[in-house]
Amino acid sequence: MAQQSAQRIDISETWQRVCSRQDLVPNSGVVAWLEGAQVALFYLPDGEEGRQLFAVDNHDPLAGANVIGRGIVGHLGGDLVIASPLYKQHYRLEDGTCLEYPEQQLRVWSVRLEGDVVEIRVE
Repeated sequence: MAQQSAQRIDISETWQRVCSRQDLVPNSGVVAWLEGAQVALFYLPDGEEGRQLFAVDNHDPLAGANVIGRGIVGHLGGDLVIASPLYKQHYRLEDGTCLEYPEQQLRVWSVRLEGDVVEIRVE
């Protein structure tokens, strides 16, 4: 009978700490560094959708600048969005899609609060 070796998968290794809850600014963005990428974190403690934390690419693909973390959070057409501070285009925080230019999209990361630690899933 062939022996199968079981691989132990440690799920905690797929999540990386990027900051603490105290580093976040409610209803605004902060930027963290994750494996060579700037990630804009948006903490919405009073969000109606139940989800409080979002992580998207800080790089605005239309402007070519790292500014998304300075954008304004709001609602547009029923979507929770971030407005780019340069050209004012709106990106959905849920999936990174640009409402005005669908061919433009922000990368989105899975993010969570583990107690007071903010973690992003790395793939």
